[in-house]
Amino acid sequence: MSSIISLPKSQILNPNFFSNLARITGSQQHAFKSLHFSTSSSSSPDTPLPEPETPISPHDPDPLPSQNPQPDKINNLGPRTPRGKHRNPEKIEDVICRMMANRAWTTRLQNSIRSLVPVFDHNLVYNVLHGARNPDHALQFFRWVERSGLFKHDRETHYKIIDILGKAAKLNHARCILLDMPKKGIKWDEDLFIVLIDSYGKSGIVQESVKIFRSMEELGVARTIKSYDVLFKVIMRRGRYMMAKRYFNKMLSEGINPSRHTYNVLIWGFFLSSRVSTANRFFEDMKSREISPDVVTYNTMINGFNRVKKIDECERLFVEMKGKNIEPTVITYTTMIKGYVNVGRVDDGLKLFQEMKGFGMKPNDFTYSALLPGLCDADKMADANAIVKEMVHRHIAPKDNFVFLQLISGQCKAGNLEAAADVLKFMMRLNITPEAGHYGVIIENLCKNGVYDEAVKLLDQLIENGAVLNTTGKLGLGSTAYNPMIEYLCNNGMTNKAETLFRQLMKLGVLDPVGFNSLIQGHSIEGSPDSGFEILKIMMRKNVPCKEASYKSLIESYLKKNEPADAKTVFDCMIETGHNPDSSLYGSVMGSLFEDGRVQTASRVMKIMIEKGLKEHKDLVSKILEALLLRGHVEEALGRIDLMMNVGFDPDFDHLLSVVCEKGKTIAAVKMLDYVLERDYTVDFSSYDKVLDALLAAGKTLNAYSILCKIKEKGGVTDKSSGEELIKILNEQGNTKQADILLRLINGTGGKKVKKQASVAA
Repeated sequence: MSSIISLPKSQILNPNFFSNLARITGSQQHAFKSLHFSTSSSSSPDTPLPEPETPISPHDPDPLPSQNPQPDKINNLGPRTPRGKHRNPEKIEDVICRMMANRAWTTRLQNSIRSLVPVFDHNLVYNVLHGARNPDHALQFFRWVERSGLFKHDRETHYKIIDILGKAAKLNHARCILLDMPKKGIKWDEDLFIVLIDSYGKSGIVQESVKIFRSMEELGVARTIKSYDVLFKVIMRRGRYMMAKRYFNKMLSEGINPSRHTYNVLIWGFFLSSRVSTANRFFEDMKSREISPDVVTYNTMINGFNRVKKIDECERLFVEMKGKNIEPTVITYTTMIKGYVNVGRVDDGLKLFQEMKGFGMKPNDFTYSALLPGLCDADKMADANAIVKEMVHRHIAPKDNFVFLQLISGQCKAGNLEAAADVLKFMMRLNITPEAGHYGVIIENLCKNGVYDEAVKLLDQLIENGAVLNTTGKLGLGSTAYNPMIEYLCNNGMTNKAETLFRQLMKLGVLDPVGFNSLIQGHSIEGSPDSGFEILKIMMRKNVPCKEASYKSLIESYLKKNEPADAKTVFDCMIETGHNPDSSLYGSVMGSLFEDGRVQTASRVMKIMIEKGLKEHKDLVSKILEALLLRGHVEEALGRIDLMMNVGFDPDFDHLLSVVCEKGKTIAAVKMLDYVLERDYTVDFSSYDKVLDALLAAGKTLNAYSILCKIKEKGGVTDKSSGEELIKILNEQGNTKQADILLRLINGTGGKKVKKQASVAA
């Protein structure tokens, strides 16, 4: 005691000191309960320490007054007694495991463990290996305590680390540790090799399991039925039934008698490899060796015959085991029920289910999962509903949620939509989150029956729960469910909700053209063409085809909002994707662009229309040509006219010439008249006069002279007064030569020389 009290204060205040002290002293902890430390120099180690004062509980109704009451020093009382349960002190092995889990394996960590544990005994090392959160930590600790000379491993710690490494598939490490055991003076036994054989088998490395099994004989390790059973399980799991037969014969040659478990494993493996006759032969061999089959044997045989749908053999074995007073278990009944369901004998399966309950056996989740699909397929929804209620009452949930999907589908097929919706409630009571596929079946059938309000409510739940984006589930929302729902929402002013659903589906990789087109049409109907155009851009980016009706609805929506430029953009997309708009759509787009003052854009649409061979909207085409000519886009107008003439869509030249002359656009009039004269198109003589009058009014006499010469050269007829007025003006301006040529040309008195001069002037 004195040696402990005389320790330096820094060591006494170290929390590790007290944990080590408690571990070393063991039962002597009571000697330190009243131990108080003092830093006073007057204290002597031999001086008895006073007993601590008893703290006054705040809940004591009548505490005893102290002999020297000091109301100003209430804090001198002892510490308050903590309420609740006292926490058990953490074990040292748990502390070490936590340290290894939270820190890297370094020299510093090793020193921390050394300072925490003065002595490494068998229990501590074994518990640390058992409690390690990571197999790498266990392996590092195992090697460190041995190399540092802190502990010498025995057979149990070797078995533990081999088992840990085998389960973690660190098989090379486990093998090395096993083979190094004799170097440490530790003998091998069969159980150590069994662990390694089984570990290699679970990892699918059958050849290594076989090598280790063979090496046991070379290393002098005796093999019993236990090692053979493990080997049979490993090789049968991988379908090596021929190898199993060879080793079975070898086992018999070594004088090792098979056990019941041996036959059970072999029969299971033969059925797994579809070797029914071999399994049956081993079953008979088992009985010939006077090894009585147990319930596991019969369950294996019944399950094997169920795999090949030989229900008659299953019934024979079921009767046989009852005749031998072997009570069938829940597994037996479940296997038989599953067999009946597989061959379509659902009524027999239901009878067996009732018989099972009559004997006081409680069905498990596998039993329910085996029977319910058969009842749904046989349209026995009343019985299925009763069994589901029983499951909910017992709070037993099946392993596979597909069972509930079959229940919902069956109820919907029977026309009982309320019962189908109740299945969702049953799932929630069983703490099972319904998947999108469960909602989808009900929504699909609600839409088919026109109960859209209830379908919308279910859809709201589906979106709120985030079930659509639940990638852990196996049952997704099918197109037969979401397409009718989206179409209904888009046609009834709820396109935004439909888009929310569809965007969640898009995150899962769904690119359904029907849904995309419904969204575009819905946004267009609701007057939100910009949202529809965003959907269209996604479709073009993802190469999803868009319907002509969707383009048309989007264009019309933009036109209603007086946004012809955006309508033209969508119109171009429509044409680029290979669609042919109808004549009315061309007219709507061109008219809207023209009214918005976008004449050249309207002209480009007109060009596309003409190239497609459409010859409609003549009045609108004429207005566009007029606007082009009046705005000075003469070449563009003449190009459109030339395109029209090529397809037989003749414009009204007289009207166009009249309009430009009235507006004083003489240059446009001259170019257009030149175009007409060069191609010998028919124009009324009054149009010539209007052009000449306009040129004279604008003072462009030489241009008028040139035009008049061309008219005479082509044999055209004009008003004689217009020519006389032009001659007079030419003389006044000093262009007497041109006046003389024109006079002779009008009077017809000029010869070839005059005509040649007139041609040059033209």
